[in-house]
Amino acid sequence: MSRQIALLRGINVGGHNSFPKAKQLELAESLGFGEVSVLLQTGNIVFADPGIPPQETARMLHDRIAAELGLTVPVIVRTRDELAAAVAANPFPQAVADPKSLHVTFLSAVPAGTSRLDGLDPAAFEPDQYRLTGRELYLWCPGGIGRSKLAAVVSRARLGVTATARNWNTVTKLLALADA
Repeated sequence: MSRQIALLRGINVGGHNSFPKAKQLELAESLGFGEVSVLLQTGNIVFADPGIPPQETARMLHDRIAAELGLTVPVIVRTRDELAAAVAANPFPQAVADPKSLHVTFLSAVPAGTSRLDGLDPAAFEPDQYRLTGRELYLWCPGGIGRSKLAAVVSRARLGVTATARNWNTVTKLLALADA
């Protein structure tokens, strides 16, 4: 069965945007989504493909969250196949051995302009690296994301699209859940 994966940005982080896992499940089911699973508390919802484009699914979730919880939560949705393609496209296969060092930022669209990233001097941030591939931005920080100067710069880069990041552990667990 085909599945979609909803990635909600900024849920249950630092005490903000409280949206418990049980409520996430309930909300997705109230929209008519079947076979709903929620991974972690931070807004990762996997469900049977409702037969509508991912962008429409994202809008439905966004609007329902705003109406029921009064929260403005950006939502990005990928199909199972799109998520599998993002995993397969990982430009840093050496990072898989330390999955907490690798992050994928999912973008709502391919950015029209990338000048804020293009102007970065990779040598200034070594050993950290990034790659923008379509609607995914991969960030590898071998020394940890918390100490990474590149992570701070990349996270502030305004690409003109909605974005939400997940570490490699979460990305691969979401794919496994979508395949279950």
